[in-house]
Amino acid sequence: MTDMSTATVAYRVDGGLAAIRLDRPAASNALDRATKEQLLNALTAVRADDSVRALVITAAGKNFCVGQDLAEHVDALHADPAHAMDTVSDHYNPILTALHAIKVPVVEGINGACVGAGLGLALAGDVRIAASNAKFGTAFTGIGLAADSALSASLPRLIGAGRAAAMFLLADTIDAATAQAWGLVHQVVAPDVLDDVATGLAARLAAGPTAAFSAVKTLLAENATASLQDVLEREAAVQQRLGASLDHGAAVEAFLAKTSPAFVGH
Repeated sequence: MTDMSTATVAYRVDGGLAAIRLDRPAASNALDRATKEQLLNALTAVRADDSVRALVITAAGKNFCVGQDLAEHVDALHADPAHAMDTVSDHYNPILTALHAIKVPVVEGINGACVGAGLGLALAGDVRIAASNAKFGTAFTGIGLAADSALSASLPRLIGAGRAAAMFLLADTIDAATAQAWGLVHQVVAPDVLDDVATGLAARLAAGPTAAFSAVKTLLAENATASLQDVLEREAAVQQRLGASLDHGAAVEAFLAKTSPAFVGH
């Protein structure tokens, strides 16, 4: 087991399952510089650890993440307005890049407020489980900004351009039930079981066919805007490769024997 917990981000790996937990509950897990740096370090560690077969991201306290720490941001505006937004390039872009570079399934357990860069962090996962008290919003235009953390791409892809435009322009929030109806989250559960459900789902994925999961993530990313011919060729190449894998052979034998397969991840 690996444990790299720091002041505001807890990180551990146990049995192929990596867990990252935002741990700044008194500030609603607002992202100050230290938290952003620690989060990037944890995500980088996940990507570099070949033993990891799934990742779960959760948050301590009543809220998942309210985005940028505005108190810190005000200090930056007072100190040097021309460079106050450097944190987007210096921190948020590397965080989202690192999260998207993770090849294994990423499950996110979302409680309470999930807004701004916090929403961008949540939408970068593969499967989102929301507590029934979760609230989702962009928040940027409410403080005279537009978008970061890849939200201008991820939000319309998940809920459609019209709904995304309304969320950005009106700066309203939506509740968990609406988020599920719009396809933003996979499942809504009671707040007191959120962590268990999200972690349990991630553990299930960690015990699955990791190579196949990684291939699915790659295909979904590459084929979103690809031509039909490119889609078909990529799928054929992936199926050819996975067809020779240990997991595929064992799963077919298990199916014929009417038993459950034991996936090794390759």
